[in-house]
Amino acid sequence: MNNSAAVFLGKHNFPLNFDMNPIVDSLLFDMNEGLSGRKAGQDMIRTFCVPPERKLSGESVIVIDAGGTNFRSCLVTFDQAGQPVIDFMEKTKMPGIERELSRKEFFEQFAENLEHLKDKSSNIGFCFSYPMTITEDGDGVLLGFSKEIKAPEVVGCHIGKELAQALAEHGWTKKVKISLLNDTVAALLAGAACPEEGNLYSSYIGFILGTGMNAAYIQDKDPAYPGLKKQIIVCESGKFDKAPRSDFDISYDQKSVKPGTGLLEKQCSGAYLGPVAHEVIQAAVKEGLFSKKFSESLAAIESLTLIEIDSFLHAPYRTASVLGAKAAECATEEDYDILHQLLDAIVDRSARLSASILTACVVKSGQGKNATKPVCILCDGTTFYKTHKIAMRVQGYLEDLLLRQRGLFYEIVSRDNDITLGTAIGGLMGK
Repeated sequence: MNNSAAVFLGKHNFPLNFDMNPIVDSLLFDMNEGLSGRKAGQDMIRTFCVPPERKLSGESVIVIDAGGTNFRSCLVTFDQAGQPVIDFMEKTKMPGIERELSRKEFFEQFAENLEHLKDKSSNIGFCFSYPMTITEDGDGVLLGFSKEIKAPEVVGCHIGKELAQALAEHGWTKKVKISLLNDTVAALLAGAACPEEGNLYSSYIGFILGTGMNAAYIQDKDPAYPGLKKQIIVCESGKFDKAPRSDFDISYDQKSVKPGTGLLEKQCSGAYLGPVAHEVIQAAVKEGLFSKKFSESLAAIESLTLIEIDSFLHAPYRTASVLGAKAAECATEEDYDILHQLLDAIVDRSARLSASILTACVVKSGQGKNATKPVCILCDGTTFYKTHKIAMRVQGYLEDLLLRQRGLFYEIVSRDNDITLGTAIGGLMGK
């Protein structure tokens, strides 16, 4: 690495090429604390479900995918061969984006969004990508919304129960069974549903690295946790708070909408890599890492997104990106080198932390000890698949952390329409 960039990052406690094992150990300790009911960074949410052993066929289920700013809904039908067919797909805005809604108004909008699916099935799989506690009957109690959703009266509600009531008031004649799950559980179930012919997996993990970040794995029965049955556990990995933070992370966190929360997510996920990069660049400008003209040009940048960071990393000399355009005007060869290495360090850290989370999940699963039955890791999210070298690096780091160091076997997979498929499976598991 360019010596100037390395010295600068080290000065601000930003780790380079760091040993991931202490992070893995800290994650595992935190997971154990959460499962034991003690205070932990990760929530370790119990779901009371495991992937179904039977192959689904000849059944239909309504699927809702609500998260971020989008509300998607469709009907999924598993034909006699067990192949899923998606119909009546519609996409609209998530209720509560444009204005604050009361509890009744919120679920009224949900019912209106589902009018095109009225009575097409009595089973509903509901991927609700917000923190919630899952109840034993498959409902979910909302713990809180992200900043985009303005519906404070909904916090603490049983989402499935409220939606079922709203649907009945809108003329649905079938009594619906609504099963709540989040996107990591949906990803895990999708991985479990469609193994390639001839493959057997010992366990499954769902991992999301997109705008946000989270993981889910299957926890087997363990004497260390009395009364805990084998089930999928949602970690809420983004809340982990024991990973070392740089000066840039602390500075951005203080400016964020919810300081002190989602600390690991703010080091990994797509919503935050751009803002953290902006902190890095502005500090580098003040400390004279770049030439005078380029420093002046960079100082004028008020904010950055991951799209702009990624564009520069993929093609530094392309002028379509903000950073590429400014560099083309006045950057020296050394300026290009330093900027690229600073940004690359940010995405490499995301890959290392992601690999640490996945390693902890594989270890907690207790599986992957047989080469012919690896742990299946279904990864989802644009940050994972499209950001400069992240997927490739995660794969490489896992080869070291899992295979070489621990003798554990895994396979990273992807599936078309994974969240929709997994949510459909979740909607039929409680039948």
